[in-house]
Amino acid sequence: MSKRNYTHIKELLPAIQAMVAEGMTQREIAEHFGFKSKKVVHEALTRARRNEKQVSKTRGRKPAKTLQEYKYENKRLKMENELLRDFLSLTERM
Repeated sequence: MSKRNYTHIKELLPAIQAMVAEGMTQREIAEHFGFKSKKVVHEALTRARRNEKQVSKTRGRKPAKTLQEYKYENKRLKMENELLRDFLSLTERM
């Protein structure tokens, strides 16, 4: 059983991306750098694409409402209740 031949792919990534831009296949790039299979190149490119797309996730509590927002919401709800009461009194359902 042969020993695993480790290479720092992150250091080679700009060169690999340049070769891909030139039109080389993943197999040709793997042979150029002496990798055992094209899977190494494929995984490096996939990982780089995934890291580019990654958006920071915000987790935790929603920001608390300010006093002004609560007052506005309270005023709006009181107006809504008043309109509903007027409607019900006009239709004689109350």
